[in-house]
Amino acid sequence: MIFLLRVVAIAIFAVVMFVFGCGYCLLSPRNPKNVHIVGRHFCKMARILGMKLELRFAEGAEDVGASIYVANHQNNFDLFTVSGAIMPRTVTVGKKSLIWMPLFGQLYWITGNILIDRANRSRAVGTIGQIVEKIKQLQVSVWMFPEGTRSRGRGLLPFKTGAFHAAIGAGVPVVPIVCSSTENVKMNRWDNGVVIVEVLPPVSTEGLSKEDVRELSNKCRTMMEDKLAELNAEVAKRSA
Repeated sequence: MIFLLRVVAIAIFAVVMFVFGCGYCLLSPRNPKNVHIVGRHFCKMARILGMKLELRFAEGAEDVGASIYVANHQNNFDLFTVSGAIMPRTVTVGKKSLIWMPLFGQLYWITGNILIDRANRSRAVGTIGQIVEKIKQLQVSVWMFPEGTRSRGRGLLPFKTGAFHAAIGAGVPVVPIVCSSTENVKMNRWDNGVVIVEVLPPVSTEGLSKEDVRELSNKCRTMMEDKLAELNAEVAKRSA
């Protein structure tokens, strides 16, 4: 019964967000401010799914300016958890195929997010240049999932380097974001416990070149891996 109620709630939410979200965005289509506004509404669904969402921000993390945000990518629940940490004037990068997802895909496009063709390496490389150009021209931040795919409970997967190439190319810091594990969140369970999303301190790219990309990637991954273990331990302790 709980599962069915939540499925209905998600369906209603999707329709409402599509109608009102697209309606709002039509006033200023693909404006960078749209993603933050829509994302903050998506995270409100966490409570309906039985998650007590806690958002934490390191000192100064909310006033970094243009940057590259990198977050761990677990499953579809990310829509309702890490979306709460999207800062103003931040756009995300997603697969081009997302545009064909009913309701969500069209909303994703009109809010101003960047769609890339991951099956075409040359286009993907060109997209990094577009991201750098967009950051410099519009002074926006870009949100990316460096794992490239959902981890589905397998911890933190190896990072691809696109986000770090973009950060160094644009001369902006990398801001890691970590969400505690949602592997055990169940649609048919009334209480899914606490989920913590934490925005870590920015990692400077000042003085770095493309030769430093792998080192930067490894540094951020280590920070995120350590924080993920810390958050998971805290959640487990609070649930005991």
